[in-house]
Amino acid sequence: MIAMAFALAVASDAKPVRSVDLYVTPLYSSAAKASKRVVRVDPDLDPLLRSDRTEDVLAAQERVRANPAKVSPLALMVLAARLYDVGARDESVFWFYVAKDRFMAMAGVLSGYDRPGMFAEGGEARAAMGAFVQLAGPTINGYAFCKIDNQQALRRKAYDWVAANPYQPIFDTARPAKGEDRQALLDAALARLREDMAKETAYLADAENRAKLIAGRKENGADTRFCW
Repeated sequence: MIAMAFALAVASDAKPVRSVDLYVTPLYSSAAKASKRVVRVDPDLDPLLRSDRTEDVLAAQERVRANPAKVSPLALMVLAARLYDVGARDESVFWFYVAKDRFMAMAGVLSGYDRPGMFAEGGEARAAMGAFVQLAGPTINGYAFCKIDNQQALRRKAYDWVAANPYQPIFDTARPAKGEDRQALLDAALARLREDMAKETAYLADAENRAKLIAGRKENGADTRFCW
């Protein structure tokens, strides 16, 4: 059962935020040392993502790139968090967006992922994904929007990766789907993601909106916490 997730960092702290501090039991618990860090998202990736060594976390990223088909959105979320921890923050932003898009693409095809729930596999995964987005998002996006044009480039790159690397379980006939034509369902889900991305791009392209965002970040201290 997915328990309540908690953020450990205080948002109002003006110090630079150098790690994504959260836990989503029983999947992930951040910690300063590997001996206390909990990672239970992928047997092949867990040891690398649990490690204190930057090279191990980067190796996990390369393993995902080499064999992307079966890596779950939740594993990608933990990869994003750990990449931020080791200072690979552009990569963190990229995989954070990949994780969200891959999950939404999956939820558009497979049954059971539309609502958070405590007792169904899809509902638990939805609850866990929501917890990661809610708790890791402010830190990862806090950095991402230091440079809006860079954020937009990473956002597009993430979508392109998801579209080019379909999640294999989507086509597993042992998993119930929302219709018979899984490819058509996937295409529709990707179209919705493109539409959402286009709306964000249009919003951020507006000079007034961009100015408000920049001013708001300065006022709330986001630049001090994340743009270092």
